[in-house]
Amino acid sequence: MHFVGLDLAWGLRNPTGVAVLDESGALCHASAVRTDDEIVALARAAAPADCVVGIDAPLIVVNPKGSRPAERALGRDFAAYEAGAHPSNTDNPAFADGSRGGRIAGLLGLDMDPDSRAPRRALEVYPHAATVALFRLGQSLKYKNKPGRSVDQLQGEMLTLIRLLESLETAKPALRLKHSEHWQHLVDTVQSATRKAQLRHAEDAIDAVICAYVALLAHHAPEQLTTYGDFATGYIVTPTLPEDLEPSRPSAKGTTHADVVSAARREYAVQFPRVERAAADAVALIAGVLDDAGLNYLSVDGRAKTVASFAEKATREQNGAPLYPDPMRQIGDTIGVRVITYVRRDVDAVVQLLAAETEVLDDRDLGQETASEGRFGYSSRHLQIRLVPEDRAEHPDLGDRHVQVQIRTVLQHAWAEFEHDIRYKGTIPTEQRPDFDRRFTLAAGLLELADEEFSTIRDKLQSGAAEAVPSALGADQISSRELAAYLAGQYAEAAWSRADHYSWMAGLVGELGIQSLADLAETLRTVDSETIDERMAYRTPPGAVRRLDDALLYRFGEEYVALEGNAHRVERLQSRLAKLRGA
Repeated sequence: MHFVGLDLAWGLRNPTGVAVLDESGALCHASAVRTDDEIVALARAAAPADCVVGIDAPLIVVNPKGSRPAERALGRDFAAYEAGAHPSNTDNPAFADGSRGGRIAGLLGLDMDPDSRAPRRALEVYPHAATVALFRLGQSLKYKNKPGRSVDQLQGEMLTLIRLLESLETAKPALRLKHSEHWQHLVDTVQSATRKAQLRHAEDAIDAVICAYVALLAHHAPEQLTTYGDFATGYIVTPTLPEDLEPSRPSAKGTTHADVVSAARREYAVQFPRVERAAADAVALIAGVLDDAGLNYLSVDGRAKTVASFAEKATREQNGAPLYPDPMRQIGDTIGVRVITYVRRDVDAVVQLLAAETEVLDDRDLGQETASEGRFGYSSRHLQIRLVPEDRAEHPDLGDRHVQVQIRTVLQHAWAEFEHDIRYKGTIPTEQRPDFDRRFTLAAGLLELADEEFSTIRDKLQSGAAEAVPSALGADQISSRELAAYLAGQYAEAAWSRADHYSWMAGLVGELGIQSLADLAETLRTVDSETIDERMAYRTPPGAVRRLDDALLYRFGEEYVALEGNAHRVERLQSRLAKLRGA
């Protein structure tokens, strides 16, 4: 099954955009052609078998004057969002002998009935209305060339649309664009454009992508669509307008907050690739800080706030006034990082470490806030951080941007994700909400008890782990389990490190020719731990692996730095070695 989008020109002088998606929503093709023969040939080649074709042009026009019933019905919902449809009637010469859209559908052998489930069918769609509904826009994007619109404005709006469409990669069903050469060509065209004609060339193909996605929705998720009109008088199929979505409206000063939001949305869309790079840098940086300290954690991941999410937040109001009068300066969570730990004590360790390594602008313990109200519920530590000035030059994309870091245990994370999925994405009947609230509270309390028990279990294991576990690898190699047990006794005050770090450290020990725990103990006997503590001046308690790492660096110096297993961190080790030598 393929899904084809046609942004159909009403005449042969203007280009028609053509886009094709495969079953998974991945973009296979995007281009612009002109003649009917070219359109039909391309569509047949790209989708020779089963397909749904979304066509942005009237398919059925039978009314002699005015607008079709479908256009009037759609206008009642979407006109307030500046996304009403143009009138179509047979008095217009373009429809005197039928519609071009209907003719193309006939040539391709497509059933045009919106209720049909035929293997090859066509639907009339409308990109402006689709984008408003899909992305919860207070007004339609102004990327079409009209008098008074500058190249910069059109480019910004089109980049906004590009980022919004890319954000559908996580939707259900997904639209997968980023890995398509056709899509990257369109993005490059828009980003490098200096004339309106260049933008127009990309516009048709981008609109065709929207048409193709609506066709995909019609096949995979028809419940997400609304059909205006009918087969007899003409129809338009578009994603359903959210019930709680409000159109943008003027502020009391006579200017429109919608204009402010649009300008901020365009600016953010232009910056978005850099924000994505900054988010990836933030994830790598925080994971590196935790790894360097030898702390134990389950995962570190992050994201850049999508253009759709940014725009939605920018429109929020409080008591009738904009919550963010200056969205680009006031929305501070455009980069988010999440750290998942195993037990609650590790949450505090991560907070201490980030406080020592970065500038903490805000620190909220939401679990403590919930507990202070005498309740069980959402529990997570939220930090707002930014790099200290001396680190910003090494991370130009991140610079002085704010990063929101959420830190919670795996059980707290499971509760938060499930509660969010049910409460915000699901539909809870009003009469059942008290019962659901009680059950969520009970689950939160049980998970808090479970967190405490896991902490106790780990403490008991760590205190009794000094006796080494027999190796399964033979007498000439220390296993990661043996090393973990040995370090628990050697550095009893240190926190556990990640399991994969013990394996990595065991490999480094092997590279040094240390083949047994007895050899390791003999090696460490000559190491002055007090000198290491004094010269490293640890700002947070290091994990067990970090303690051994520094001990071996102190003992072997450049030989340790040069080990193959350390190739990825030579610069950091050299900096630490200088400290250990009192330089």
